[in-house]
Amino acid sequence: MAQVSVTGYTDKPSVVEGETVSFYVTADNATEAQVDIVRLIHGDENPEGPGFIEEVVSSDFSGVKQVKKQFVDLGNAIRVPDSSGKLALTDSLTIATYVYATTPEKGRQVLLGKFSLHETAGYALGIDHAGRLAFWIADGSDTDEIVSQVPMAHHTWYFVAASFDAKSGKAVLHQEAIVNPYNGRLGRVAPFDHLSSVEQSLKLKIKSATTDFMWAAAGNSATVRGAFKDLLFNGKIDRSYVWNRALSLAEIKSQCGQSPIADGLVAGWDTTIGYGENGIDDIVVDVSANQLNGIGVQRPIRAMTGYNWSGKHDDWRVAPQEYGGISFHEDSVVDCQWDVTFSWTIPEGLKSAAYAARIRIGEAEDHIPFFVRAAKPKARILYLFPTSSYLAYANEMIVHHVPVAQAIGSHPAVLTKTEADYFQDPKYGRSTYDHYTDGEGVCYTSWLRPILNMRPKWRSSAIGTTWQFPRDLSATAWLEHQGYDFEVATDHDLMRDGLDLLKNYSVILTGSHPEYWNEFGLNVMEEYISTGGRLMYMGGNGFYWVISYRDGEPEIMEVRKGEAGMRAWQAEPGEYYHATSAERGGIWRNRGRAPQKLTGVGFTTQGFDACHPYFRMPDSYHKSVSWIFDGVEGEKFGDHGLALGGAAGLETERYDLLLGTPPHTKLLGSSTNWSDNYPGVHEDIMFHHPGLLGTQNPAVRADMTYFTAGNNGAVFSTGSIAWTSSLPSFGYENDVSRITKNILDAFSKPGELPGGAWTEDEKSWR
Repeated sequence: MAQVSVTGYTDKPSVVEGETVSFYVTADNATEAQVDIVRLIHGDENPEGPGFIEEVVSSDFSGVKQVKKQFVDLGNAIRVPDSSGKLALTDSLTIATYVYATTPEKGRQVLLGKFSLHETAGYALGIDHAGRLAFWIADGSDTDEIVSQVPMAHHTWYFVAASFDAKSGKAVLHQEAIVNPYNGRLGRVAPFDHLSSVEQSLKLKIKSATTDFMWAAAGNSATVRGAFKDLLFNGKIDRSYVWNRALSLAEIKSQCGQSPIADGLVAGWDTTIGYGENGIDDIVVDVSANQLNGIGVQRPIRAMTGYNWSGKHDDWRVAPQEYGGISFHEDSVVDCQWDVTFSWTIPEGLKSAAYAARIRIGEAEDHIPFFVRAAKPKARILYLFPTSSYLAYANEMIVHHVPVAQAIGSHPAVLTKTEADYFQDPKYGRSTYDHYTDGEGVCYTSWLRPILNMRPKWRSSAIGTTWQFPRDLSATAWLEHQGYDFEVATDHDLMRDGLDLLKNYSVILTGSHPEYWNEFGLNVMEEYISTGGRLMYMGGNGFYWVISYRDGEPEIMEVRKGEAGMRAWQAEPGEYYHATSAERGGIWRNRGRAPQKLTGVGFTTQGFDACHPYFRMPDSYHKSVSWIFDGVEGEKFGDHGLALGGAAGLETERYDLLLGTPPHTKLLGSSTNWSDNYPGVHEDIMFHHPGLLGTQNPAVRADMTYFTAGNNGAVFSTGSIAWTSSLPSFGYENDVSRITKNILDAFSKPGELPGGAWTEDEKSWR
């Protein structure tokens, strides 16, 4: 019996009443599905907690909907619209480019051309199955080729070209390596002979293909799925040219590193044009008279080093002429581009919360989440779902892509069938913790595709507990259980509305792992706190990585991992600056903005063997803050939780005056004496030496802090991702819950905070 499956995504992360959210659904082996809108209350199925809880929204929307299988056209490319047919060449031609192949032996790949497999038509410059440069022509029924004598070395720049004289049938194929001390994997001391020039007669005439001229792909089509890209290329392509005549071998050789010959030039794409103060877009500019500009498909990566990178500058803003490289990957996807399956208009008065379209086909089920924010805020409390961090982890397969993942996790991974199947066929794209098939780190992630791990009930195979969204539902479930009037919003709402969003609320609660922030978001949060807002930082390893979004395009996020930080990959030299914002990637600490300056604590360790309790520190007895522990007995707290048995752990943070913790910050509690599965973070290490692991390193801990800000603002920080998962323990009646409630009760009330009259005088202590 055929296996039935269903999944999908929305067009936007959040909506308000009166707005419409659209759902894009694919189903295998089914044409109908039962669809209901549900409010997501609790997302962790751990039997020590309340379990998974959802509530069906009563609506005439519920019912059976038509569904179908929808396909993903994987791989990025550049399409060249050409309504005048200038590139529909069937006579003599020459095609040339600079290429840096990362997987030359993976199989046939197109570099440039107008080539259609299903029509067996067109022409293309490419790489054959053995990693050799090739030029193909097709006449509608057959294909002919000329192939280089020397295979291409991976991660090496080449100038390559092919010419074809239609009258004589003569074809010329030329390649030469461009190797300097900086621009590739190998230096000039490696004794490789990369040079090859071949002449050969081809027997066929070119029949024009109906597909577009493309970089990094050929056209194909199938009966069920329709048109799609094929023969996808992995690697970088720089400046490229097409002429409508056959250049001689001497002319071809003269073009390496030079401006194109004007005679017969049909298109000359200068990949270094378009850089501006805010980055570069997806348009590849043709400098010829024909202006046949190319358009990026599935976000090819710009701001990459080109064939002539000198190594002197690592910032494309300083030397844009050295940043003509555009990176392509066969498994990249930022937009599935599916048809809308159904839409729902948010009814008036619907509670602000996390929701999902629950789709069921027999035993197959999926929840497609979205968030409803308040059109006119009324509550004093806002829970901010960290949707940028959800995007960073979208469909992550760290356990497969990071060689030491199981050592980091401290135990073997336990994969679900969904995860195992997805590893075999990652058709909805990867996370920024993964690598493309050629080994390059993934720097773009998007909302416009199914995100299989942003689902209630999902548990990380690497660590054996929830992660991100389903964990954050434990916080909103706690808020609801305690009877608080609260509303929700997302990082994307914050980036759009800024302080106009936050100023409606007395207190903001973060998610458990708000790790990824752009500069605008940090500025807004800092302004909110300094003007009297109150922040409850409910997690760990937050405010850490630099991210960016292109203006007007909030669904696609960029991150480039730099030379510091706990990271699954690192950008190649010279490629740390974002294409979407022109800013240096990496961690905020390395740009002078350590998290301690905002929240009092910053990332210090990660480990996944166990979580631990906190112990009260002397500051906690100061009468300006002792109210935080009202109703809490003893020195120890947080020795329970749905995340590996404690409130302190997974990824944690520390108080550090040298990194910007405000000097009047109170250190309320700390958790120490952990195992060696908790190492100190990379950015703290200047020299490797004994004593860097948890049993010996004093920096390996979790610190809980509190400080006041100007205008009666304040920040409370838990210092731990696991804190949120301890809230539901024992029916929400526990010491972590009590501390959180004490803080929230105080923060949500206007006016002076408790203990504000007390000073550092000795009489203020127990």
